Amino acid sequence: MSRTRITATAIGLAGVLVASQAQAQSASSDQEIALLKQQLKMLEQKLDKLQNQTAANTAAAAKTKAEAKAEARSEAKAVVANANAAIPVKGPVAPSGVVVTMPNNRPTICTADGANCVAITSRVHWDVGGYDYRPNSAGTVPQKLDSGENVRRARIGVVGKLLEDWNFALIYDFGGTADGFGGTGAAGAVPVGFLPGGGTSGIENAFISYTGLKPFGGKMAIEAGVMDLAWTMDESMSSNDIPFMERASVGVIAQNIAAGDFRSAVGTRWYNDVFWAGAYATGPTTGAIHSASTASPPGTSEQYGATARVAGQVVSGNDYSMHLGADAQWLIQPPRNLIANTQTLTLSDRPELRIDPTTLISTGAIPNVSGAQVYGVEAAGTYGPLFVQGEYYWFNIDRNANTAVAPISTSSLNFQGYYAEAAYVLTGESRKYNPGNAAYGGVKPTNPFSLAGGGWGAWEVAGRVSQMDLNDKIASAAGIAGGRQTVYTLALNWYVNGNVRFMLDYLHGTVSKQPLPPAAFANTGASFDAVAMRTQFAF
Repeated sequence: MSRTRITATAIGLAGVLVASQAQAQSASSDQEIALLKQQLKMLEQKLDKLQNQTAANTAAAAKTKAEAKAEARSEAKAVVANANAAIPVKGPVAPSGVVVTMPNNRPTICTADGANCVAITSRVHWDVGGYDYRPNSAGTVPQKLDSGENVRRARIGVVGKLLEDWNFALIYDFGGTADGFGGTGAAGAVPVGFLPGGGTSGIENAFISYTGLKPFGGKMAIEAGVMDLAWTMDESMSSNDIPFMERASVGVIAQNIAAGDFRSAVGTRWYNDVFWAGAYATGPTTGAIHSASTASPPGTSEQYGATARVAGQVVSGNDYSMHLGADAQWLIQPPRNLIANTQTLTLSDRPELRIDPTTLISTGAIPNVSGAQVYGVEAAGTYGPLFVQGEYYWFNIDRNANTAVAPISTSSLNFQGYYAEAAYVLTGESRKYNPGNAAYGGVKPTNPFSLAGGGWGAWEVAGRVSQMDLNDKIASAAGIAGGRQTVYTLALNWYVNGNVRFMLDYLHGTVSKQPLPPAAFANTGASFDAVAMRTQFAF
């Protein structure tokens, strides 16, 4: 063979050999891939089996744990039941810890469940003012009224609730002036014509109230102690909220017979959003004489009386409402001087201002009083920022008691009085109705005064006319010439915020008074103008 052919043959054999080897290697790779796929599938099957087994074990463990807890809980209940059988449980234990809040800036501490709370409350009313007083004659008593200042109210105390349904209050008043003279007293206890107007400092509230009953879809309170009775609409509105520095004389005189501030009482009230009804048995005030030997006058017994009131918000809407009500009061047993064997009643008031303590109208001590009745009607309403209110009261005094004083007359005496007032909030706020007292609340400024925030508080103007007539049967010596007082009042109130208020009042008043026969007629009354300002802080 030639060299060329040999070379070509060799190259061909080499190519065949390479192709054969490549084909063999390709077949081997396919087998290996198939084997790997088979092994991977087997691993996936094993993994699925392990996952299913793990899930089954977890479920079984959870079931076992739940059964164990249920069994433990059942055993615990059994233990508690056995313990309760031996030692009765009086009530649930309140959660630990307290919550401190400041509603309307009143410091309040409550348990975590809110069932028990105690709060600090206070109010200060500081008045300054002056009189232009003009007596009608040289025989007028008094001849002068003193201008100056007076801490009208200075109260501090605690209020709160226990176990959700028990409410309480303990408030002491350090101010030197109560709301009125305090209608009853033994003969000779106060001089006729110049009667001290004020009361002394003392316990203003010390009562407990149960509110757990809710019959007929409303709320009910059963309460006892020393309290402010929600009797007359003017008295039912807080002194922090009334449009004028003082309430009208007719309401003050009526309340002082057997209701009013500092009054011991026990009774109940029921109310819902529309209707209010309440009745109380009342006793003496905290400043009255309670017992015999060392008091002045000595040996004076306590008085007993009763009050009732029904009222309701008969019409109401988003920006308007109307209220109507009726009131009744009975003096069942006046205080009696057991030594002198006398039984008297005095009706009097100052001229709707408390800067000077002198009363301008007074019946003096009416002798032989066996009882008294007072009946009244009340009406009020709001329309946006406008507020109107008025009341009329009629008094009947029985004087047929068997005492050591020879009766001038046994006929009853009748007196009457009224007031009507209106107020308008210039900044647009309105007074909201308070169903718990069946009266309207105060003005809460939408934009409290703030130099930084630009608010100016709320501004209100108000006017009132009031009259109280303590004259009856003045044509005879058996009558009572206590005088007739008419007062016109204008007011400007600035509600700085929810806690601070400034009040400016102007009063113009006249008093018509005369002696009883056989003295010659002479008008011993007076006229006056007064300007006064109150600085008020309350929470």
